[in-house]
Amino acid sequence: MSLKKSVNLLLTTVMVFAFVLAGCSKGDNESKGSGSPAKNKTITLAYVAWDSEIASTNVVREVLESKLGYKVNMLQVDAGPMYLGISDGSADAMVAAWLPSTHGENYYEPNKDKFEDLGMNLDGTKVGLAVPTYMDISSIEDLKGDVGQSVNYTITGIEPGAGIMTATAKVIEQYELKDWKLLESSSAAMAKVLQDAYAKEEPIIVTGWTPHWMFAKMDLKYLDDPKGVYGGDEQIHTLVRLGLKDDQPEAYKFLDQFEWTPADMEAVMVDINGGMSEEEASRKWVENNADKVSKWIDGI
Repeated sequence: MSLKKSVNLLLTTVMVFAFVLAGCSKGDNESKGSGSPAKNKTITLAYVAWDSEIASTNVVREVLESKLGYKVNMLQVDAGPMYLGISDGSADAMVAAWLPSTHGENYYEPNKDKFEDLGMNLDGTKVGLAVPTYMDISSIEDLKGDVGQSVNYTITGIEPGAGIMTATAKVIEQYELKDWKLLESSSAAMAKVLQDAYAKEEPIIVTGWTPHWMFAKMDLKYLDDPKGVYGGDEQIHTLVRLGLKDDQPEAYKFLDQFEWTPADMEAVMVDINGGMSEEEASRKWVENNADKVSKWIDGI
């Protein structure tokens, strides 16, 4: 082989090797960069369409995508299927377990051996019957009086199957509110009916919970529950499918470290209610709370 041919062959080999290295480098960068998630960094979050859980789940999604490079699938379902999804592995995680009362008996306890509970992500929640403060009643016992006629003996509720709906059905039974009915609707429809009545200072009774933007926008109060049917203050827990720690250790560690306050959640809810998209509101909160977010992803 001539010297010229040997040099050309050597140059060709070097160029091919350089292209291979460049391709590998590009692939590595795409998999590690925050803007392009790796192929195996995909996670499914289950949630219910309550304003509180829309806020929390979208903040979690934003952190997973913008800080940890995950592709996130959002699975909106009712409460029962949400728990079943985590239990059978069709969803990876949820940050919407209201415990011990709201979800405990019907959803958590029957499935507690089929998922991993990472503990509390928010403390200080409450559920019950809520009314505007201009209504002259203070207890569920007062519903046996004349107030029933003013609201057509109707409690405006949310989605059927929600824990608060099950508890409210027990309230009607245990307080012997024989003429009363629980109206099934949705979280959004309940809030709209409440806003319309509040604007006209009309009487209305709804299934309420905090944190919720409606308590920031309107002067509302809970009716006392002397029989304790709704239970006391609650916590919201993070649940993940079995095996997530091994399959997705980064996501698992973040979810384990995720914790915020009712005020944090309400800030996101108020922005969404004010017209921001769920994505915009969650991105704004994450950008404005860098110190808190850094603690969630510390060590990842």
